[in-house]
Amino acid sequence: MFGLSREWLLGEDGAPVADALVLSHPEQLERLRAACPEAVHTAVLAGDPCFDRVLAARGNRERYRGALGTHPGQRLVLLNSTWHTESLFGDGGDDLLPALLPRLTSELPADEYRVAAVLHPNIWYGHSPGQIRIWLDRARRAGLTLVDPLDGWRQALLAADAVIGDHGSVTYYAAALGTPVLLGAAPLAALDPDAPISDFVREAPRLNATAPLRPQLDALISEHQPLPGPAEFTTSHPGGSAARLRRLFYGQLGLPEPDGPALLEPLPLPPYEPPSRTAPLRVLTWLRGSGEVTVERYADPRSEPSSHPPGDGEVHLAVHEDTRDPAQLAIADVVFREGSATDPRFGPPARWTAETLLRHPHSALAAYVTSPSACTVRTRDSRLLHLTTESTADPSVYASALHAWLAAGKSVEELMPEGLTVRTGAAVHSVQITSVRVTPA
Repeated sequence: MFGLSREWLLGEDGAPVADALVLSHPEQLERLRAACPEAVHTAVLAGDPCFDRVLAARGNRERYRGALGTHPGQRLVLLNSTWHTESLFGDGGDDLLPALLPRLTSELPADEYRVAAVLHPNIWYGHSPGQIRIWLDRARRAGLTLVDPLDGWRQALLAADAVIGDHGSVTYYAAALGTPVLLGAAPLAALDPDAPISDFVREAPRLNATAPLRPQLDALISEHQPLPGPAEFTTSHPGGSAARLRRLFYGQLGLPEPDGPALLEPLPLPPYEPPSRTAPLRVLTWLRGSGEVTVERYADPRSEPSSHPPGDGEVHLAVHEDTRDPAQLAIADVVFREGSATDPRFGPPARWTAETLLRHPHSALAAYVTSPSACTVRTRDSRLLHLTTESTADPSVYASALHAWLAAGKSVEELMPEGLTVRTGAAVHSVQITSVRVTPA
């Protein structure tokens, strides 16, 4: 925004403050020539090392998605805000992002969409990490992940299916990668009118914050046509910044370059961070033929989901044991939690499920998720079942599907030996059910 202005480039004596000014594209050189000709001789075209690291890691996209707990068939929606007052998180933007995030986590079906956010480091340290987490608490309990603003944002950007952002560099990088982008804030007055970012802000599609969000995201992805500007102007030397920068640095030091290629540090695989949904889940289910159930789950919805089941559907409440509102547990149809099968805090799954149904007499089923592909459930008649699958999804959705099957008057025996077919959006999960003989609790 202001990086090529005289006040940033010249000292009090009118001389350039830097011996070398690194630029990523020739268009910046032309703007520099117009804004501050005294500094043109310091300019060095060296590409963009940050973007080069992203380009080099594109082959790891599925691993980055897996690290964020994004399952096959899910869409990862990434929200991004820079730190300007008119950014998506800024005062001039009416603090749109804190209000938008809980809407996204409640309006998007939990098993079809994954929501994460990248906030500029200055937002974190300007307000404090504690304050940010307080502001975004509702969305976090509904499944939002806050991505590390220093070490994880590039990987999240590669993993994303769509980005909602502003005029910050992360949004521009997303567009340069060809990722669909919606602008939630677009303050043209804060930008150099001759810079490519200004053209991008003028041309990119806008988010309508007052309209339903899912139709906008679905249309964005299905109708996406990449804008040519970001890919063209992000760097003039894709993949070549390391060599150019090393040549510059050693030249400035008056030293010969080392032998061998100049290489950038690869992007690491982030730690596994699946969504944690402790907010109550409104679960919509439909029985679709023999042994098949379609499930849509909404975390903490503010109103009844628009796809409320017709006459052949069922609605129930699934609540995590760690929910903040104990009153929700008292009326939950399904109570669930995650943990190791040998965790001494809860005991074996058979014991936890029995104790849970004893504590919550209204509940029809308790589910203990023991891995990304398995859970143990107990029904109200004390039947203990193992649910396993080769699919990758949140296994608690299988527990809700089984509850819907049983609530419709069906029996477990009708699912043997073929198992239960669970549909979440376009994904189809084949769930095997194994009965475990236990003494009634």
